Amino acid sequence: MRVTPAGSNGAHLSVAQKAELAEIARLVARPGKGLTACDEGPLTVGARFEKVGITNSEETRRAYRQMLFETPGAEQYLSGAILDPETLYQKSSTSGDFFPQVLSDRGIVPGVKPHLKVYALPGCGGETVMQGLDSLAARCAEYRKAGARFAKWRSPLEIRDGQISRLAIEANMHDLARYALICQAEGLMPIVEPDISLAGDYDLETAVRLNVEVQAELYKAMIDHGVYMEGATLKPNMVNPGKACTTKYTCEQIGQANIDVLSRVFPCAMPGANFLSGGQSLENAAARLSAINKAKGGCPWNLSFSWSQALQLPLMELCKGTGELQLEAMSELYLSELKIAGAAALGQYEPPLPGAGDHKPPAPRVTEVAPSPPPPPVAEKKPWWQFA
Repeated sequence: MRVTPAGSNGAHLSVAQKAELAEIARLVARPGKGLTACDEGPLTVGARFEKVGITNSEETRRAYRQMLFETPGAEQYLSGAILDPETLYQKSSTSGDFFPQVLSDRGIVPGVKPHLKVYALPGCGGETVMQGLDSLAARCAEYRKAGARFAKWRSPLEIRDGQISRLAIEANMHDLARYALICQAEGLMPIVEPDISLAGDYDLETAVRLNVEVQAELYKAMIDHGVYMEGATLKPNMVNPGKACTTKYTCEQIGQANIDVLSRVFPCAMPGANFLSGGQSLENAAARLSAINKAKGGCPWNLSFSWSQALQLPLMELCKGTGELQLEAMSELYLSELKIAGAAALGQYEPPLPGAGDHKPPAPRVTEVAPSPPPPPVAEKKPWWQFA
């Protein structure tokens, strides 16, 4: 029985396997290019469609994804695309090719998000772990056969009362390490995604501390499991204060906070990190990514984007009131968004308005006070002589 020793850095893989994984990671980390995350399941993308009056059907989803993959010029700004398993087996109506082939022909590396389920950790106050390691090897083999060359696993975490429990951190990061090990054995370059939610009122200093703790646990677990680090990619949340934080931070402070986290724990062996948007607008996400790249100095990694909502939600707005996908207009807007993202990935995006990317404390809630009821009518006093 062959055992993978801790810290072996992929000793169980052949030289050819390592070379292919490292090459995929390098292609994903090309400067000025990032990932388009098109991995929403049918229910998630369907909810977006229905919100703007578009029918959710397999054909509608296919046509929408085809627009994202075949937009002219998109390959200038995209190194890869993350697909839902449904999309992996759909074809282009233009060429008749499966979408992974369409992407590969344009120099965009196709990847996939395996289906996962959220499981609440008992006794942890709502903290969760992802389920999906069982049968992952078989699914990865099928995904590779269908044309995928990388995979992505997201492990969501929440900061509550300034903390994330050790159990939640260890359980999620060790699962990410096992997922990465399985992916590499099946020929898929793993993207590991520890995602700390923006929900809450925690400050930037707390965000830095906990992101360091989470990522340090992740890399330790990956090394202990024998993951080949040069053949893996990070997809982290941007280090931000919680949405409800009452302290103001500039975009530059947020950019430096992200570099502080990476410089303390991110292995030089991994070629790049593709930040998720996490519900941020395109303007804020791009301004902050550009600030991160301006602050990175001599750091060795390529720091780019892997965005879904920031790119796609504005496209949906074009369909409101029309009842159908406005594919031509959506394609034009999508390309303009990718240009912004590509510039941010090089530290060259300059927001048109000052203050973009700053964290602004939420406006205080104004509690409406119900008007006081009118005073009861005062009985007219009668003169004394009428009380006889």
